[in-house]
Amino acid sequence: MAAFPIVETTLDRIVGGGQALGTFPDGRKLFVWGGLPGETVNVQVTKKRSKLVEGRVVEVLEPSPERIEPKDSQSYLSTSPWQIMAPEAETHYKAALIEEAFELHDIVLPEAIEVKTDGVRYGYRNKVEFSFYWDTSTDTLDLAFFVRASKGKIPVNATSLAKEPINVLAREIRDLLRTKSIEARSLKTLLIRCDQDGNCVWQLYVKDRWDDIITEQEANQLPAVGGEVIYSDPRSPASRITERLSSFGQTTLTDSVLGTEFSYATESFFQVNIPMYEMALRDMQKWLTQKSVVDMYSGVGTIGLTIGGDSPVLVELDESAVREMKRNTATLKKEAKVVHAASETALDYIAQDADIILDPPRAGLHADVIHRLLDVRPNRIVYLSCNPVTQARDVALLAEQYGIRYHVGYNFFPATPHIEHLVVLDLKP
Repeated sequence: MAAFPIVETTLDRIVGGGQALGTFPDGRKLFVWGGLPGETVNVQVTKKRSKLVEGRVVEVLEPSPERIEPKDSQSYLSTSPWQIMAPEAETHYKAALIEEAFELHDIVLPEAIEVKTDGVRYGYRNKVEFSFYWDTSTDTLDLAFFVRASKGKIPVNATSLAKEPINVLAREIRDLLRTKSIEARSLKTLLIRCDQDGNCVWQLYVKDRWDDIITEQEANQLPAVGGEVIYSDPRSPASRITERLSSFGQTTLTDSVLGTEFSYATESFFQVNIPMYEMALRDMQKWLTQKSVVDMYSGVGTIGLTIGGDSPVLVELDESAVREMKRNTATLKKEAKVVHAASETALDYIAQDADIILDPPRAGLHADVIHRLLDVRPNRIVYLSCNPVTQARDVALLAEQYGIRYHVGYNFFPATPHIEHLVVLDLKP
């Protein structure tokens, strides 16, 4: 089969997924990673479909004045493809993506779109998942990331997005594994998290049941408070826990969110940029008016247990998150009601006299949740979203009874296309 071609195009604008849009020679839309609006570039095509083509920039012929040198020159496309744009340009394009998402559903946001940031562009991530790469020319094991728009991998020593203790620990574990007869094909991923003080925990996901791939003595010498070796079924490409093979030291972390202490497991969901998350929580708290608060997608409880008052209702499906949430609730001595269920099966907790907090996954709200909100008509809904496209869809469905009182964006993930957006909805008179 012939290799995909390299084509020249002039890029027009940034689109919803974070790519720049150009035109393929036959007129199809060309979605490009690594380019900016106004640039003329050579693009390596990576995928062809009937109505569109995808690719990545291999040469910039006429650069945009907004272009800057990426900090991770070899791997930025894998982790943070917007490293190539100045921070001011990033803020502009993120605001534009929010506006475009709502315009698609004929919603005009009532105020100019503000995107808040704390100015920290690198070193903000407290969680990184590395893959592994085997260099056949030197028979050497390396850390790696997957190449965007490809099944290939690129070897790395670090990522600039991570807090430095994560990069240090990743290299130490890589170097330890290099001393053993282990190739990359026997490993899945290395997940590392750290708290705000730089204490790290790790999980090594392997495809074989090796009890001694890392010994207790070796684990104790790593710059971490603890870690685990986990067997993950090789029939699935995802790094999921099939069996915990060995555990060393402390395998949970504790962090403070708005002065409230939370513990969380390495694999459970917890915010990766706590300072920006706290900024959003402070804004959300200003809009809570009822004594009763229902947090419908609670995770480990970081929203409801910080700003939800003394007795919030916390609804969460993920078992490990619920386990941590129950522990946090007990530690904090809160009278919270923890509901282990999918939000769409816990609709009775949505009450007219409660403020409803929504922070769903990227897919947005389940249709049954929307129907329940329209039926019960709580006075206020506080909706934080990691995907303005699905948020705009949901707001459009709620618009028959709700109006937008307030909205603002947050740059939780600098140098990437991802954007958080808060919308406060009030029941119409």
